[in-house]
Amino acid sequence: MPTVDDDLPSGLDPEAFSAWIFGAPGPAAPAGLELAPFRGVRFAPEVVGDLATVTSPPYDLIDDEAVARLMASDGHNIVRLILPPTASEGAATLQRWLADGALIVDSEPALYVYEAASDGTPVQRGLIGALGLRAEADGVVLPHENVYPGPVRNRLDLMAATHANPEPIFLVYEGGGDAAQIIDEIAGTPPLVEFRSDDGLVHRLWRTSDPGHHARVAADLGPRRALIADGHHRYATYRALQARHHTAGDGHGPWDYGLALLVDSTRYPPHLGAIHRVLPALPPDTALARAAEIFEVTHLPDLPAAMEALATAEGPAFLLGGAGLHLLTAADPRRLLDAMPVGHSERWRGLGTAILDALLIEGVWNLPENERSVEVVHDDPAAAIERARRTGGTAVILNPLKVEDVLAVAGQGERVPRKSTSFGPKPRTGLVLRLLDRT
Repeated sequence: MPTVDDDLPSGLDPEAFSAWIFGAPGPAAPAGLELAPFRGVRFAPEVVGDLATVTSPPYDLIDDEAVARLMASDGHNIVRLILPPTASEGAATLQRWLADGALIVDSEPALYVYEAASDGTPVQRGLIGALGLRAEADGVVLPHENVYPGPVRNRLDLMAATHANPEPIFLVYEGGGDAAQIIDEIAGTPPLVEFRSDDGLVHRLWRTSDPGHHARVAADLGPRRALIADGHHRYATYRALQARHHTAGDGHGPWDYGLALLVDSTRYPPHLGAIHRVLPALPPDTALARAAEIFEVTHLPDLPAAMEALATAEGPAFLLGGAGLHLLTAADPRRLLDAMPVGHSERWRGLGTAILDALLIEGVWNLPENERSVEVVHDDPAAAIERARRTGGTAVILNPLKVEDVLAVAGQGERVPRKSTSFGPKPRTGLVLRLLDRT
């Protein structure tokens, strides 16, 4: 992978940057999907107490208010490590927790079974291990979203300072083979840890250090491929960290892997929610007036009625919130055709997020597509609308994409627009970490 002085190129748009970081060939690696055992790092309940108070959602789902609340909840909460004021403070926190026994390192390499259950029923169950990093052209680990240099640079600073992968990315694959049987066998034994988080889910973690299990998992996964469901910026960071070490002449090592949860989607289909937009600098009246030039507009009395109308609308549809609720449907076909970029498949050009970005955000509203002008809220329309009201801006509520569309787009080498999908449930951060110098 090519590098520059600070490891990441400047001046590339998200599509070009993503092609660079996902697509460049990496070092020679075994063919196929690989999930290797590693020596996991876990909180010690006898030191930190209830794991619900020290774990958290993934870093990119925690807003400033939640960070403050989690920071105040417990001196060992994982947000102190994944969202520190500086990367060096994160590294110091990690070393302090290892030294005082708050974090312990397992003595043997293992694969970990993770489960999230609701009302006694597993809604997600999969394997946590060290994912072998692959170039997109290998067709083994498939990204489906573009990434931005800023978040990758932020995560790279943290991972380089801590020499760690502090939280897993989330991948899905079509399985049903031997690995599934091993997971079920292990899940039938008492877990290492079990706790209920504030989202109502019960989280459980098991460990297997059995070389026989590891060999069977490797044989089952080898011919398969996986889709990155959540964690594109962290996967991009894994590849950037890998490139840094290989450029330095370090050869093959733990930087050729990254912490990941792999879930068999044939047994535990993921929930695919929408990621809504908040445009804090766009007044609702302005947004509506400009959108009305190319869409039919329907005023709706309340959020339940608006969400039902959005879900049942034909063709591209969006709900504007912030000052009333207005459904946009029946876009002008000529304006829609002219706005969509060339060089993409028909399926990609029909994605709601692609139409939103090209036709409305860039075309009609003339907003730059960056983290400051376009904020996101995962799968919670009420929260997006409330944030828009607080800022005097506009919320854009979307229908979720279809799983089959995401798979088809990724399978043909395209990527859906950034922040198009919210796969879940996402793994709980803080259950198991990976240190690059203790594998």
